[in-house]
Amino acid sequence: MTQACHRKCVPPHYKDAELSKGESVCLDRCVAKYLEVHERMGKKLTELSLQDEELLKRMQQGTGSA
Repeated sequence: MTQACHRKCVPPHYKDAELSKGESVCLDRCVAKYLEVHERMGKKLTELSLQDEELLKRMQQGTGSA
């Protein structure tokens, strides 16, 4: 995230010691998007994991009673 947002928002040749307003806004948005996607992916992976566990339990129950 740090490298991706830095590459996207900060020019390779520094002119000032401080970030400009535009650079700061860009970094804020970039980090917010990254965190939002990270949270969504975490939720989806958890959901898929729970589905896999449920399917595995059903399969084990089906073979255990035979």
